[in-house]
Amino acid sequence: MTELPVLASEEQRLLGSLMEKQRTVPGSYPLTANALRAACNQASNRDPVVDFDERSVEQIAQALKARGLLRVVWADTGRRTLRYHQVLDEHLGLDADERALLTVLLLRGAQTPGELRTRTERLHAFADRAAVEASLRRMAARPQPLVRELERRPGQHDRRWIHLLGPLPAEPGPAGAAAVDRDAVIAEGAAARDARVRLSYDAVAASYADHRVDELQDQPFECWLLDRVVAHTEGRPVVEVGSGPGHITAYLTAGGADATGIDISPAMVDEARRRFPDSHFEVGDLRRLSRPAMSSAWAAVLGWYSLSHLAASELPDAVQALVRPLAPDGWLVLGLQAGANVQHLDDWFDHEVDLDFVSHEPSQVVEVVEAAGLVDVEWFVRGPVAARNETSQRLYVLGRRPA
Repeated sequence: MTELPVLASEEQRLLGSLMEKQRTVPGSYPLTANALRAACNQASNRDPVVDFDERSVEQIAQALKARGLLRVVWADTGRRTLRYHQVLDEHLGLDADERALLTVLLLRGAQTPGELRTRTERLHAFADRAAVEASLRRMAARPQPLVRELERRPGQHDRRWIHLLGPLPAEPGPAGAAAVDRDAVIAEGAAARDARVRLSYDAVAASYADHRVDELQDQPFECWLLDRVVAHTEGRPVVEVGSGPGHITAYLTAGGADATGIDISPAMVDEARRRFPDSHFEVGDLRRLSRPAMSSAWAAVLGWYSLSHLAASELPDAVQALVRPLAPDGWLVLGLQAGANVQHLDDWFDHEVDLDFVSHEPSQVVEVVEAAGLVDVEWFVRGPVAARNETSQRLYVLGRRPA
């Protein structure tokens, strides 16, 4: 490998966009000037968002061509049009995993290993967070390092990594929002996290139920949404995954739905059965949701704050698992805490627990739901209710499986 190039921010954006599109839309690659401009300026998966004009893109491309980092080629078929092809990966001698990580670092700046794993899914399949860290450390150990680990800043949950191919946008000061690694909750593995969740909810089951079973009396918006579910399902089977003490499932049952509640905590299921004997409850895992016993599919699946302990990288598979047994025209309804933080609790309702609550950005959750094939997606964010001691915004997402 020759000496590392030093790339200006606009050169980083252009090369990162070419590297991304080469993998994600190979049928349209190499890119025309107009397609490359759109790739650089797209609002998703870019930080910061830019607004290059076509002339600027052509000038940046020509400068990179002169440095041997980009080639200008003619289209092989159809109208003879100039297209742009990056050769930065060849110049640096990148393996597939290194290429994926560098692409996302060029496009989005400093990121944690968990964020990188989530954001490289379409570029390279990392087995887990540890695989990402191994690749980063290999890139950092090169004779000419490609990446560097930053020191953890106050309030940050994990360290971030940057590329070393040029200056990055200025970091926000202490008042800025700290980066959050939503995959840190499975740093010891998903099985270990699941065990902590199960034991914690078993410990607080009775106290949690005492505090939660009547909460819908003060939640008119949530009741409106649940009433919509009842009306849509028309007595067909409905399941709530992560049903806890059972009050949501019981509300659906009282409205006329054929409702079942499933929860990972046996103690929670016992509480639900004791408090709401007219509804049906089972111990189960939402990621292995099966079809109803007396029907071919669920008319609605509710994840009512049941995804709160999942890492960001787990959301796509979890949502797919909930959609899979959903009937045509069936609804998926999710409730989550909106935001960008991971909150740890070691004491809850006067019981010792070991729980991490993960908040998610609305746009990211909607993107996951749409990627699962759902249509007519609605989403609602409401502010915290001070009288209920809420401190975070609440996100509700509803999507329909096409007929």
